[in-house]
Amino acid sequence: MKIKVNRNIIWTNIFAETLVKSGVRYACISPGSRSTPLTFAFAQNKNIKTFVNIDERSNGFFALGLAKATKTPVVLICTSGTAVAEFYPAIIEAYQNRIPLIVCTADRPPELQNRGANQTINQYNIYANHILHFENAGLPDISNDKIDYIRSLARFSFEKSINESGPVHINFPFNKPFEPDDFTDEIDEGVLNFSSENIFEPKKISNEIDEEKFSEIVNTISQSSKGLIIVGPNEGDEFFATNIIELSKRINAPVLADASSNLRFGKFAKENIISNFEGFIRTKKFTKENIPDFIFQFGRTVTSKGLETYLEKVQTKRFLINKFGDVFDPANKAEFSLAISAVEFCQKAISIFNESNFENNKIYLNKFIEAENVSNQILEDYFLNKKFPFEKFIIDELIELIPAESNLMISNSMPIRDFDYFAKKSDKLISVFQNRGASGIDGIISTALGIYTATKKITLLLTGDLAFYYDMNGLLAARNYKIPLVIILINNNGGGIFEMLPVSKYGNVFDEFFTTPHNLDFSIFVTGYGGNYFSPKTKNEFKESLERSISEKTFSVIEIKTNSKISAELRKEYWNKIQERIDK
Repeated sequence: MKIKVNRNIIWTNIFAETLVKSGVRYACISPGSRSTPLTFAFAQNKNIKTFVNIDERSNGFFALGLAKATKTPVVLICTSGTAVAEFYPAIIEAYQNRIPLIVCTADRPPELQNRGANQTINQYNIYANHILHFENAGLPDISNDKIDYIRSLARFSFEKSINESGPVHINFPFNKPFEPDDFTDEIDEGVLNFSSENIFEPKKISNEIDEEKFSEIVNTISQSSKGLIIVGPNEGDEFFATNIIELSKRINAPVLADASSNLRFGKFAKENIISNFEGFIRTKKFTKENIPDFIFQFGRTVTSKGLETYLEKVQTKRFLINKFGDVFDPANKAEFSLAISAVEFCQKAISIFNESNFENNKIYLNKFIEAENVSNQILEDYFLNKKFPFEKFIIDELIELIPAESNLMISNSMPIRDFDYFAKKSDKLISVFQNRGASGIDGIISTALGIYTATKKITLLLTGDLAFYYDMNGLLAARNYKIPLVIILINNNGGGIFEMLPVSKYGNVFDEFFTTPHNLDFSIFVTGYGGNYFSPKTKNEFKESLERSISEKTFSVIEIKTNSKISAELRKEYWNKIQERIDK
């Protein structure tokens, strides 16, 4: 039986349905005309949860947050032209941080390219440097072989994105008409039976471990008496944590845990976890007297500037360990990167090593524990009489009041650094998220909104004023989807991180071109988007506003105004106190 169809709609329906059968559950759509066939295909599929975000940049980061939390590919859809370029910041972050996305951009047909046609740019492989794969799908064609092609393209895109954890880009050119009831062809009804296909099981990549490299690491450990484990930003879980901690116990090695490593929070043993290392790792005496024989580094490049400087100076064997063999080594001193998951590496190593063989390592381990104890005591003594709202006090209260099993998204620039400096270990399970792939301050709010949407868990965001300003458009999604995100906004009226850099001593040039004060009243924007706004002046007021915000059903912003110059001085004085004590 022949039926009338629109070939654009059939083409995209088959693509969308195949992705559903592969495992896609979310699609984020930005409105546009040329993308109408894609929009219809995903909007009308009952197995896809769709979100509409007007601003493509915000939409890209919203999808990023969904993909972060679910660890599965999320579809992104936009129209042609500069809308495509607006996705790029989120795609860069997804590529750098290995987050799976399937980016679908609508395009003008070939005959309109390079002809001055409206809303037409060169979209061919536009994201070339930051994607796993690009394909131009070509104009829709409902012949049997082309239908097989669009199915295989959907399957391949899903496999590539989930197995290699990153963004895939498919460009879809369309000719008019776009709407379902504007028919273009007559076809046999049987062509549409694609919906009866079985669920597609993507092929899993089975990476073989480089046993030669693994053996070199094992031999290095066996012949050493001083080992150091570093865990950078890593969205792991308690299973990841318990395996790394067990390895540290077997070889008696301290674990320097980045605040976004997910090793500082949770109900697992933390006696070998060192969190307050920023001060003592900067000191000459400690670093000179405690040079390790080897270093393991799991996760991404560390947040700590002090630790990064230490890695540049120390002359020792360092091995990078992560699932894809990525190189996180700004100092360019690592022996190599071993492609193996942290859990698998730890389990293999645990099966080999026995704690009794590494008794001598305890001396080295205890040096780090003692240094942390000294640093913790100085931390409490030095800030005992200091006043709110210094960032340490904000972070203390945040960790104290956040409910267990909540999400915490940390913005880049000073918030992630202060969190790394001051976030203490806690038995409270908190899932820490970050955008440390490219470490940008764009899209932070939208990412946090996506994380909440995927998990439905209480989600807090710790952010700075510039990052908040960059992504205020994200607040529209918070309002439209009634997302109760709690935003702790630390407002130092400009680029506070620059106060920590040498350029801060250059007077007027620094004030005009680096700190860039904006003098914005954020309360107007928050209430304009329908959010709750709080501006606490004391620690008690902050606690009250945070407790209230967590119980609200709409998003809340708690704005705390700080002085970046005073904060910079306090941090430096605190580290100097540690240096004086340890180096004496």
